Amino acid sequence: MRPLLFLDVDGPLIPFGRGSGEYAHFTDADLGNPLLSRVDPGLGPRLLALGCDLVWATTWLDDANEAVAPLLGLPPLPVLDFPEEDTGPGPHWKTPRIVEHAAGRPFAWVDDETTDADRTWVARHHPGPALVHTVAASTGLTGHDFETLASWVATVA
Repeated sequence: MRPLLFLDVDGPLIPFGRGSGEYAHFTDADLGNPLLSRVDPGLGPRLLALGCDLVWATTWLDDANEAVAPLLGLPPLPVLDFPEEDTGPGPHWKTPRIVEHAAGRPFAWVDDETTDADRTWVARHHPGPALVHTVAASTGLTGHDFETLASWVATVA
């Protein structure tokens, strides 16, 4: 069974350090949201090439399929729903839901807000292989991030 890859949007796919309009073939008027012009369309093929089943793990929810997936050349992806509010101190509020959804299946999670608390929580509550990979929000996914992901996928394939 292929591993899951949970994807956050803000930070990993929409970097905060990249200027609006960096990808000239996307205009703010065409996209309806100035942040979307920060999406690198080259990330989609790289994500698909990892050999994982992709799942949105983002507050964009279904809007990720409508607004982000087409820019990346991705098909509509499953969307993970989340509780409405932060659960307080400890792991990220997404962490328990991601582990629950994975149900023991190997998974990688790409987010800009994860910490060692999330890695510890996942190690204690998820029986299968897992990679909680923190991406720099200023740059988004980079070649180094893809190398890390591909290496991890190779170990669980």
